[in-house]
Amino acid sequence: MTVTVTPVEGRADTTAFIRLPYALYRGDPLWVAPLEREQRAFLDPRRNPFHAVGAVRLYLARRGGTVIGRIAAISDPRYQERHDPKCGHFGLFECVDDTEAAAALFNAAADWLGEQGLTRMLGPLSFSTNHECGLLVDGFDGPPTMLMPHNPPYYPKLFAGCDFTKAKDLLSWRVPMPAGGEPPALFRRAAEEALSAPDVLIRPMNRRRFDTDMAAIRGIYNDAWSENYASVPMTDQEFAHTIRQMKPLMRPELVQIAEVHGEPAAFALILPDANQALRAARGRLTTYGLPIGLVRVQRATRRIDRIRVIAAGVRKEHRTRGLGAALITQAQRAAFRLGYTETEVSWILEDNHLANRSTEALGGIHFRTHRLYERTA
Repeated sequence: MTVTVTPVEGRADTTAFIRLPYALYRGDPLWVAPLEREQRAFLDPRRNPFHAVGAVRLYLARRGGTVIGRIAAISDPRYQERHDPKCGHFGLFECVDDTEAAAALFNAAADWLGEQGLTRMLGPLSFSTNHECGLLVDGFDGPPTMLMPHNPPYYPKLFAGCDFTKAKDLLSWRVPMPAGGEPPALFRRAAEEALSAPDVLIRPMNRRRFDTDMAAIRGIYNDAWSENYASVPMTDQEFAHTIRQMKPLMRPELVQIAEVHGEPAAFALILPDANQALRAARGRLTTYGLPIGLVRVQRATRRIDRIRVIAAGVRKEHRTRGLGAALITQAQRAAFRLGYTETEVSWILEDNHLANRSTEALGGIHFRTHRLYERTA
C-alpha cells in the first residue's frame, strides 16, 4: 500500500502523533515512556515557549489508515542568525522499519522547510540543542537517562537510506563513583588549585535565592554555549519553563555555582536520573482515574542511584581557572554523601577535546553515542 503523509490537524491527529511511540516501543524493555501530558504540553504553542520564537510543523505517515511514522519540521530564526541562514531542523522522528515511510516523512519535512526558504536540514533536534537531540547510533544495551533520546537500532539505516550524512557526534560518559567520592589525583589537584584562589567561591544552590541563582545560571549558560555547535540562546521564557520542570528534581548540593569576586562565573547543573523512576509509570500517572503510575514513581524514586550532568558552563573570561573541575569535584563529593553510585556526563561534542579529556581524567568511560545528521532539504 502507498504511504501517505499529512500535516497534523486537530486533537485526534495530535493524539496519534503522541501515542505512536507507545506502539513502536511496546516490545522494547529499555524504552522509558514519556508522560503523555508532558508530550501534549511540549507540542502546545500555548504552553511551550519555543513556539514563540520558532515555527513547527508536524506530520504523520500512514499506510492503509494505520499510523506508521511521524516527524516535526522546525525553523528556528535564532539558529539561522547564529549559524546558517539556510538551515532548518527536523525532530521527533519515529517510524517503523520501512525506508519508504521514512523517506516520505523526511521529504514532507524538507518540502515545508523549502517553503520557508531553507535548503538544508539538520537533526534530529526536539526542537533545539536546549532539549533532546541526536539519534542513538551506539550503546543500545541500556535504558536512556533523563532527557536523552532512545531509538531502535534500525534508525541509522533509515537515515542512511534517505541520503543523510553525519554532521556531528554527541558523546555520553559513565563515571562510576570513586572510593570516598574523591576524584582521581590529577583531577583533584586541578580542583584544589581553583578552590584555593582567594577570589573564588564554590557553593551549592541556595533555595532561598532560587530565582536569583537560576538567573545567574541562565546568563552563564548563554555566554558559555554561545559558540557551541548548533547552539541557540534560551529566552527568559524558555529557561523559566525548563527550570519549572526540573525544580522538583533538584537537590541543592548537586547544583553548584562558582563565583569570582562575588560574581557568578560558572555552574554545574546535575539532577537525579528521573528516568529510573519514570519507567515505573509506563507513560501515565493515572489509570482510570487512579494514581497507579504516581504511586509506582514515588516508590521507584527511592531507588534512584544515578545522576546526570545536565549542563555545565564557564564564562569565557574564566576558562583557564579550573572552575569546571572544582564544580564537578564538589558535586561528586555531595553525590557520594547522598548515596548515588554513578554519574552520567552527557552529552559532549566529539570535537570538544578539552571536555572529553577532562571527563576521561575524572574516570569516565565513553559508553554511548548520539549523532546529528544533515542533508539538502
